Amino acid sequence: MEEFALINRRGFLKQSLVLGGMATLANLPNFAKAANNDTRLTILHTNDVHSRIEPFPMDGSRYQGLAGVARRSSLIKKIRQEESQVLLVDSGDMFQGTPYFNMFEGRLELELMSKLGYEAGTFGNHEFDNGIPGLVKHLDKASFPFLTANYDFKGTALEGKTQEYLILEKGNLRIGLTGVGVDINGLVDPNNYQGMRYLDPIPVVNRVARMLKVEKKCDLVIVLSHLGYTYDDDKVSDLRLAANTACVDLILGGHTHTFLEEPTRVKNLLGEEVWINQMGFAGIRLGRLDVVFNKTTRKKRFIAQHYEIDYELDKGVNA
Repeated sequence: MEEFALINRRGFLKQSLVLGGMATLANLPNFAKAANNDTRLTILHTNDVHSRIEPFPMDGSRYQGLAGVARRSSLIKKIRQEESQVLLVDSGDMFQGTPYFNMFEGRLELELMSKLGYEAGTFGNHEFDNGIPGLVKHLDKASFPFLTANYDFKGTALEGKTQEYLILEKGNLRIGLTGVGVDINGLVDPNNYQGMRYLDPIPVVNRVARMLKVEKKCDLVIVLSHLGYTYDDDKVSDLRLAANTACVDLILGGHTHTFLEEPTRVKNLLGEEVWINQMGFAGIRLGRLDVVFNKTTRKKRFIAQHYEIDYELDKGVNA
């Protein structure tokens, strides 16, 4: 059985950051505090950052003054100082959207993500804007792997440069991660992904997730998805993926730039809950999910929250 809590962090975190400290376990719901036989994991996630290195300009636009890598770095650093087990991941479209991509062709984005300590990512459609050769050109600047289970790169320059899955150990938790991407036919110039084969993500995830949960004995299985949250037609989305798979615990999504105020919970093929979360775009928000896992009972408890990356975080940047 899973339990859930949602914390509104925006106002609280502004105050706590000004005072020089982040929220601690004392601020969390009683059910979410880890007992002696529990392990606590803090998952931080982004999606569709789109080369937003600096905050949006103060030009009267809807998102003026929001986002910025330096602010996100300051926040992540504070969280890591508080929590012993932190996982930072991204769900694709790190490229394209500002002149930084046009000038540095993605190298800067990968270098900064590496400095922030990302541990895994997946590809979005905009990763192919400079073609497969353009993506390969700077891929070695990433200190973390890209998980692309439903993109078959055999025979291309990307063959052997991505992974189908990744297993990480955090404390006594064994975490399995995989990644899936949207069908880029119609989204990207065919010349930019020539030789790549797109695979239906539903059977792929069913196969990989079962292997991670059953054969590899992972306590938690996470899908980094750039499929999109939901669609009006039968296109595969995160909601459809969750409902038509088993052995997945959490889907961290991207592509549709969906600002979810709280995770969506969907019953999978076994009648178990799958959690789905997405943080809009441009690094305006940093998502956070705290998982408390009991190794004896195999029960999971969750806390969901998100942080808005705004000017209040400049105090941490300049500290």
